[in-house]
Amino acid sequence: MDCLGLCSKIPKSREFDSIVRQLIRSSSSVGANYRAANRAKSDRDFINKLKIVEEEADESMFWLEILLEINSNNTETIKKLIDESDELVAITVASIKTARKRL
Repeated sequence: MDCLGLCSKIPKSREFDSIVRQLIRSSSSVGANYRAANRAKSDRDFINKLKIVEEEADESMFWLEILLEINSNNTETIKKLIDESDELVAITVASIKTARKRL
């Protein structure tokens, strides 16, 4: 939700448009795939869905880093979201490792 709020503040222009679209897609995918992981049918299914969460959170962090480089506005918000993305990746990786131990 915070990424969507940030994206609404980014100027609408050719150079920002594709980045904002990618960030919206990847950041919303994190939540959707996490929800799907919680409904997994097996540990293997859970791990596969969490791997998608990990990838999308990492991709979101990438787009946020790009925005930080090219946009002089909202830097504190962007830095906060980068930190949060990094934490989500770490939590997801730890959850994947724990689930793999159950296999």
